[in-house]
Amino acid sequence: MTISTRKERQKEELKAKILQTAKALFMERGYEETSIRNIAERIEYSPTTIYLYFKDKDDIFYALHREGFVLLNQYFRALGHVEDPFERLKAISKAYVTFALENGEFYDLMFIIRSPMNALEKEKKDELDWEEGDRAFGFLVNTIEECIAKGYFKDMNAEVLAFTTWSMVHGICSLEIRNRCSVVSELNQPNLAMRACDMVNEILNRMHNTSPA
Repeated sequence: MTISTRKERQKEELKAKILQTAKALFMERGYEETSIRNIAERIEYSPTTIYLYFKDKDDIFYALHREGFVLLNQYFRALGHVEDPFERLKAISKAYVTFALENGEFYDLMFIIRSPMNALEKEKKDELDWEEGDRAFGFLVNTIEECIAKGYFKDMNAEVLAFTTWSMVHGICSLEIRNRCSVVSELNQPNLAMRACDMVNEILNRMHNTSPA
């Protein structure tokens, strides 16, 4: 191994360590109480070292945000074997809820906390890199396009319907993760998020105008 190769590997290892530490602190303390300084203290480096790898706190949280989308896409890829697009669409909704319930902190970072989007907005528009987020949304759009090709959702815009579906399921997950579901009676609390997701899927089922032959 050459000296330059070794140095490059060490840089990547330290960058990964910074992200792992930031993630751990975020889960322990929350966003507001996680700072460049306490990340540096945890890994026993100076804050200046952190800035060699990341522009600021937003940049760190954007990198973690991307990791979250990598994980979400793993949940979606597991549905690639579902041949019927409408069944796959319903499975996507349930996989999304499962992801949110199993990865609440990541979900908060990906969809609720503003910080990762700040990092995107600081870059020039043609330099924005949200490949994993685009891939997740693209999987949903492509599935709906397949549904339309089979006669579902006649005359509807696939991208707008994908956004609408995502928004409905996102609302369910956000309320659940932020403990905003107490308005629902205790009787209906068990498995509330997944039951609400089932209702979204039933709405989709009733929306399609023409059943496939």
